[in-house]
Amino acid sequence: MASHAPSLPALRASAGAGATTPGARATRSVRHLGPNWYASVMGTAIVANAGAALPADVPGLRIACAAVWVLSLAMLLALVAARAAHWARHRDQARAHLMDPAMAPFYGCLSMALLAVGGGAMIVGRDWIGLPAAVALDTVLFTAGTVIGLVAAVAVPYLMVVHHRIEGASPVWLLPVVAPMVSAALGPLLVPHLPAGQARQTLLIGCYALFGVSLLATLVMLPLVFGRLVTGGPLPLALTPTLFLVLGPLGQSTTAANKFADTAAGVLPAPYAHGFAAFAVLYGVPVTGFALLWLALAGAMVLRARRRGMGFAMTFWAFTFPVGTCVTGAEGLALHTGLDVFRWLAIGLYVFLVAAWLVAGFHTARGLFSGALLAGPGRVPAGPRPVTVRTR
Repeated sequence: MASHAPSLPALRASAGAGATTPGARATRSVRHLGPNWYASVMGTAIVANAGAALPADVPGLRIACAAVWVLSLAMLLALVAARAAHWARHRDQARAHLMDPAMAPFYGCLSMALLAVGGGAMIVGRDWIGLPAAVALDTVLFTAGTVIGLVAAVAVPYLMVVHHRIEGASPVWLLPVVAPMVSAALGPLLVPHLPAGQARQTLLIGCYALFGVSLLATLVMLPLVFGRLVTGGPLPLALTPTLFLVLGPLGQSTTAANKFADTAAGVLPAPYAHGFAAFAVLYGVPVTGFALLWLALAGAMVLRARRRGMGFAMTFWAFTFPVGTCVTGAEGLALHTGLDVFRWLAIGLYVFLVAAWLVAGFHTARGLFSGALLAGPGRVPAGPRPVTVRTR
């Protein structure tokens, strides 16, 4: 798809670049740092969040998850600082990212990175920093992430309609509209820490409204994505992993439905609390079934792309956070149904999640140290090189 081409140079090494001073190299690196890098923070945080609630007794797992959460927090702080430098020094490139239909949707990842790290503070980070600090940190990150997510959910589609020139739908379109669903799933963690009564009820019902915002927007986008595949054929090799992004709203909405059921008792009147408990299963089970169907389809497409030479790109991070939401969704269903099948599904998906995170993390770290992932696009010659030939 031609509309995705502008984003691919961010995934490649710069070709033909001359020697530069350390300061120039740093500036060049910040210049080409896009919002897609927040996916690495999301993918790291979900490993901690999903592992902490895994329905399995694994010695040392919670300690390991706490360490991974600390890593995600450090990554978030470093990336926010680097992106701030990007906007301060290279506003032309930042605006170009907003005008790029392949890159602009990744601004939803900033929201989800803030939310995932904030939720992780409540889930597992409190073991290290204490509950009061965890509540304070999550309050700040949840508020900022929710506001940014709602802005992205409106601003990015607006840019798509008014400014972008798009030739075909892409799974990355889901990124800005799924951000409110992450708020819906993680907001209930803060409900018990609010004053009883109106405050708790408002936050919980507000999360339910965010659930609706994201779900209905997803139902608009998803048919376009599938229609693009059927009519336009497979995605370019480097973009094939983005098919896994479809799992994000599916797994996250299932997680949110289960969190509503966990929180509603004692917060909402009995009929609504019981309704949420039933909704968690009646909604979550069929959506999880569809998620597994899409997982099989996306996995087959990735294997096909791999056989045709697909190498590592930053799109590999699509194998982490979306799958992690399916893990947390299966964990919730295991709790509310008592069925072992969901417990084993959560464990199996978590094994895949950790493996995908290790692969993506290793190649990303190697690309950072080599400079390949932060280098700009290669120089393309304006025409063929002049040659000299002998004639008789």
